[in-house]
Amino acid sequence: MPQSSLPLDLAMPSLNRRDILRGASASLLLAVTPLGFAAPAASVVAVRVWPAQAYTRVTIESTVALTFKQFSLKDPERLVVDLEGIDINNELQSLSSKVGGDDPYIQQLRAARNKPGTVRLVLDLKAEIKPQIFTLNPVGEYKHRLVIDLYPASQNDPLLAFLDDQNSDSKPAPPTPPPAATKPEPENKDGSVDRSKMKVDRLITVVLDPGHGGEDPGAVGPGGNHEKTVVLAIAKKLKALLENEPNIRVVLTRDGDFFVPLGVRVKKARAVQADLFVSIHADAFTRPDANGSSVFMLSEKGASSTAARWLAQTQNDADLIGGVKFDIKDKALAHTLMDLTQTATNNDSMKLAKSMLGELGSINRLHKQNVELAGFAVLKAPDIPSILVETAFISNPQEEQKLIDEAYQQKMASALHKGIKRYFAKNPPLAKTRMAQS
Repeated sequence: MPQSSLPLDLAMPSLNRRDILRGASASLLLAVTPLGFAAPAASVVAVRVWPAQAYTRVTIESTVALTFKQFSLKDPERLVVDLEGIDINNELQSLSSKVGGDDPYIQQLRAARNKPGTVRLVLDLKAEIKPQIFTLNPVGEYKHRLVIDLYPASQNDPLLAFLDDQNSDSKPAPPTPPPAATKPEPENKDGSVDRSKMKVDRLITVVLDPGHGGEDPGAVGPGGNHEKTVVLAIAKKLKALLENEPNIRVVLTRDGDFFVPLGVRVKKARAVQADLFVSIHADAFTRPDANGSSVFMLSEKGASSTAARWLAQTQNDADLIGGVKFDIKDKALAHTLMDLTQTATNNDSMKLAKSMLGELGSINRLHKQNVELAGFAVLKAPDIPSILVETAFISNPQEEQKLIDEAYQQKMASALHKGIKRYFAKNPPLAKTRMAQS
């Protein structure tokens, strides 16, 4: 009989029982993990689909980082993604049920085992797309994620198309702004412009920025309500009020449940040469009794309070949570050039913030009586007065109930509307000056 076929205690007669058991355990470990360092098997724990006109995102969340291969097929249009190192499971099989008939880009999505250790995803597409596929490391409550972003090959949103062009090697001039007033601007005796006597006789552009979206829910209330949902509802109500004004046009950085990187929000505002940028949020804090409304503006020299610094950090983490491919060679996504116009812009931002704070105090308790300062990345347009409004604490059970109430959302939108009108009544916008797009 060969020695390997003998009973363990006969094959190794010189070892005692403890040594035999220890050796058997080591042999078993080596058999399962060659060299003792086999990678753990990946398992998909969640799949999500975020459809929007701007782009559709498919997210696959797993316990271990996934590797993948991709290729496209024509007639009909299809995208194939092979996920390696995993096997099919219920989560992956559920992907097909998550694609609705109203998805702008995906006809259907199928997942099946292609070969041992490889799952093939086939995305049947409604039109030609430009895919962007990348992985994200764990952050917050998310594990490893593989992201499939499907952008239209021909962008039907002129603003997004313009931003795409700005990221390409050939950069056309920005869109021509509406013609400015031709009449001379009223001057004070010292030659400075008297803005209080100016008439608003050109189109004013207000950019509203509902925070978070898509993969990034923002803060989550004790009742399970998401910040991203309530701030979008408030922004849409505010947009409707502002558009009733004869000389105001409104641009939303997002009009649905999808994620927009912080740098792109700033670029959108600059691309339309906005006169104001208002970012709308519903904050959270570690204590559930924190309550009230707040208004913030940019500070590059530190925050006005520990809470303000903490809040700015949580908002600035949105790109990590929402999911951005950071290896794009675009400096504007990493930082915005700060120039001499920033001082004047900050002065106007403070005036706008104070107008907002006064109106918010009429419908809700103010968390702080003064405008707060912090280093919010989304407020870094150097030439646009920009503020961030925290409408209420969604982490507070009472304020969460207010935030999900449509009547209260309308009150909040009305207060913000009055704040913007009050600002422009005292600070009519000057004629546009062209700045280089960063």
